Amino acid sequence: MDYLVQMSDVVVSYPTEDGELRVLDNIDLRIRPRELVSLVGPTGCGKSTILRLLLGSQFPNQGTVLFEGQPIKSIDRHRGIVFQRYGLFPHRSVLDNIAFGPELELLNLWDHLFRFASPRYWRVMHEQRERARTLVTRIGLRPADCDKYPFELSGGMRQRVSIAQSLIMHPKLLLMDEAFGALDESTREEMQLLLLEEWEKNSMTIVFVTHNVAEALFLGTRVIGLSQHWENDDGQPAHGARIIVDAAAGGKHPKPTSYKYSPEFTALLQKIREDVLDADQRTRLCEFNLSHQDAQRE
Repeated sequence: MDYLVQMSDVVVSYPTEDGELRVLDNIDLRIRPRELVSLVGPTGCGKSTILRLLLGSQFPNQGTVLFEGQPIKSIDRHRGIVFQRYGLFPHRSVLDNIAFGPELELLNLWDHLFRFASPRYWRVMHEQRERARTLVTRIGLRPADCDKYPFELSGGMRQRVSIAQSLIMHPKLLLMDEAFGALDESTREEMQLLLLEEWEKNSMTIVFVTHNVAEALFLGTRVIGLSQHWENDDGQPAHGARIIVDAAAGGKHPKPTSYKYSPEFTALLQKIREDVLDADQRTRLCEFNLSHQDAQRE
């Protein structure tokens, strides 16, 4: 099986005044194409660090991080990211924000300098704005919203535009870092359903980081629990976070919203919270829930 993502024996640590602080300890992870992987864990366990490793904006102290079988050496167009705080250009309209990525990729400095005499410049601009206009409708905004600026949009609308910025690039891997964390409950549910629709329609591969376990179980085909609250089989404390849960997220995907109220969902939710988020629950190595078919076991 060809995995889209492979992390092997990954260690990330930072120097401090008191010595080395190990954030990630021997992380092993394999992700197949078209998976929707939810990543949960307590504050400070390294969830965002894993996203940066997959994006190519950070590198491990030890181990390897592969994308399509090749080491990740830099950020590229095949791996997009959506942050909690939108990342929109305030001086650009909705349409211009969405079209910015492909325009940057397809047009060079000379195209911009001599744009008035360049048919290619105007063709590219027209084509990408038409693609952006189609996306505006797909993400649930109105045609009239195309010319609005970020300050004129609600939080949910801005997040939709951020997602469209990534979708227009057709990334092979979409990384989402607490992308819905700042939204109210009703808007958050709308965005969850939008993400599932886009995932199913476009056969995307997504790694979704969230502190909300219910959201992780509802969205994911698979849930990864990362925690620094574990200990060795002999009772010695951990040094850095490990994957202590790697399991199927339950239910048939994409799940209906009614699944959130099922006994299966409630039981999974309680189990993940106890195993991953409870700092007093020091899971031992031999007790890790690595039941997923692609989980890397000791």
